[in-house]
Amino acid sequence: MKPEHKEMMKARARNIVLTVAYDGTAYHGFQRQTPPVVAVQNVLEEKLQTVFGDSIELAAAGRTDAGVHAYGQVVNFFTDGTIPVNRILRAVNSLLPPDIVVTGAREGDRDFSARHSAKAKTYLYQIQRGEVPNPFTQRFAWYIRQNLDVNAMREALKQIEGTHDFSAFRASGGAPMSPVRTMYEAELTEKPGDLLGIRIYGSGFLYHMVRNIVGTIADVGRGRFTPADFAAILASKDRTRASATAPACGLILASVEY
Repeated sequence: MKPEHKEMMKARARNIVLTVAYDGTAYHGFQRQTPPVVAVQNVLEEKLQTVFGDSIELAAAGRTDAGVHAYGQVVNFFTDGTIPVNRILRAVNSLLPPDIVVTGAREGDRDFSARHSAKAKTYLYQIQRGEVPNPFTQRFAWYIRQNLDVNAMREALKQIEGTHDFSAFRASGGAPMSPVRTMYEAELTEKPGDLLGIRIYGSGFLYHMVRNIVGTIADVGRGRFTPADFAAILASKDRTRASATAPACGLILASVEY
């Protein structure tokens, strides 16, 4: 929510917490944009205003980029609207487009913030392999035609577990903050249909951090880097040594813990 409106919003009677899933393909990220550019937040706030009968300003757990998806995004907002919690899902989803769905609703404590109360997040990234692209996964996976050394990718990915300075995987343009983060789990699994799933569970993430890690892990799979090279890139804290950012389509904000 806008800082200048925070006190006014927090004076309202209720703090509503929603879990939201969306296909981000058609949107310019989650964070509210100036029309005619449309973000997920623009659409959600407009429909929530209709349901609750007052102005809505959302706070979100993650400001996903253009083309990035979510099935565990969490938002909260303050309202004087009186609709019961058990009617929110049906009311809001009846107004939303099919690529945005509210999957959960509850009353939050007065001091709960979807953004500031978050303790950990899980992101998923999908890579589609194979001789030809799969039209059923193209919106939700990065297609790589080359053969990939999955064992080498898995070995490299494991090296991000623990507490590290992730400057080598930090994009310019993000908010100023410490580059030190703790990754609790990082795993790569092979799924049916030649899909690779990368799951990273950590205390927090820098701007484009997951996509920059995945881009470099993919180059380990291609043989451009070894797992030892990946470790050296992480230790270097030098973004220029890592690979290009992986496409947005493969990234999903899976869940947020509080």
